[in-house]
Amino acid sequence: MKKKELDSIKSKLLSRGFSLAKITLQAGTRAASHSLSQWAYSREEKDDRLSRYLTSQIQMLAGELGQLKGSLMKAGQLLSTYGEHFLPPEANEVLKSLQYQSPPVKFALLQPVLVRELGEDKLAELEIDPKPFAAASLGQVHRARRLKDGQELALKIQYPDVDKAIASDLRFLKLVLSTSKLIPRGPRFDQIFAEVKAMLEQEVNYENELNFTQDFADKLKEDPRYRVPQVFPEYSGQRVLTTQFMEGLPSDNPEVLALPLERRNRLGQAYLELYLRELFDFACVQTDPHFGNYRIELDPEGRQDRLILLDFGAVRQVEPEFLKPYQRLVMAALNKDGLGVQRAGEDLGLLKDSDPPELVEKYLQLCFLITEPFYGPEAYDWGSSDLPQRVAKVGADLVASFHLRSPPHQTVFLDRKLGGTFVFLSKLGCQAQFRSSFAPWITS
Repeated sequence: MKKKELDSIKSKLLSRGFSLAKITLQAGTRAASHSLSQWAYSREEKDDRLSRYLTSQIQMLAGELGQLKGSLMKAGQLLSTYGEHFLPPEANEVLKSLQYQSPPVKFALLQPVLVRELGEDKLAELEIDPKPFAAASLGQVHRARRLKDGQELALKIQYPDVDKAIASDLRFLKLVLSTSKLIPRGPRFDQIFAEVKAMLEQEVNYENELNFTQDFADKLKEDPRYRVPQVFPEYSGQRVLTTQFMEGLPSDNPEVLALPLERRNRLGQAYLELYLRELFDFACVQTDPHFGNYRIELDPEGRQDRLILLDFGAVRQVEPEFLKPYQRLVMAALNKDGLGVQRAGEDLGLLKDSDPPELVEKYLQLCFLITEPFYGPEAYDWGSSDLPQRVAKVGADLVASFHLRSPPHQTVFLDRKLGGTFVFLSKLGCQAQFRSSFAPWITS
């Protein structure tokens, strides 16, 4: 169903403040009502009512945040990355759904942004389609054509003033989530919100994204499996990013899914090896595995299908002091070296010398489970595997055992990308043993 275009955005701090005050009041009223009603129920009934209460709170928040757009909506999406650690599954699924609840805004609201960023003379060189090609929480994309040569362009335009509201939005969001009893207070969640704030500030910096896009294009230019759009700095600024328009097909397009298994396997291997190169060669990872950031260009002759890589706003640089023990962790897990996995975990701060044996055993179980697809000589059936569900269960048990210990912030976004890689290979229905993809970095 086509989403109706919004004719206004609550981007001013005062109007956003009123909306968030209303949400906070609603959340507080619901929380108080829930607390007062709990005394009359058994333990099992209380657990069930708590799950339903938390889910209803998140549904209310999702609806409100979807209308506010900007950093509130994006923060909700990013928090879903952590949600598996502290939210009921039903509530986290609703939080994840925010990425699909972003109606576009009318082009007239974005024209002042274009004029400020590019100027009238540069805009006169372009013919811009006022109908949005894609919409997200922080901005939307419009197709355009350069008049002098017909060059097809994609203009990513940031919504007005969303960059100015990040700090206040996060303060309100933290307050409303605490008031709703969706998160406890404490240093762990202060760290999480600090990480989300850093991500948001990076994603609204389109000049930074332009540089990362060019950097990835340079690094991948010799590999025929990938295409990165050309950037056009003359039509870009802090809040506008212009690149070559590349359409391609979504990875779940019926035409892609109907490809012979060999071609789908090659696409899946290209995706996996891109992640490994980003991590171990570039030390610079595009951490948002959303399907919309990857398109597929099919070769009519079937020899070299290619991945089109879009959106480099969520690129994270990985520090050497983290990367070295993380690489040792992966190597040890692939070789089922329990002692090596344990030592790498200690170096990363995932384990402590004082941890009891049963907790260490759960940690080893999780690491070996994640690397399951790469054991043995037979092809792994990615499409029919229930590995994500098993990993989630063991991971939830492990997080509960660790109580309030925070993992290194890098692991959260690497886990996010790793999970997205599994989903990508699963959607393609890959059936292959991709252990050889680790060969340049991981010794046997």
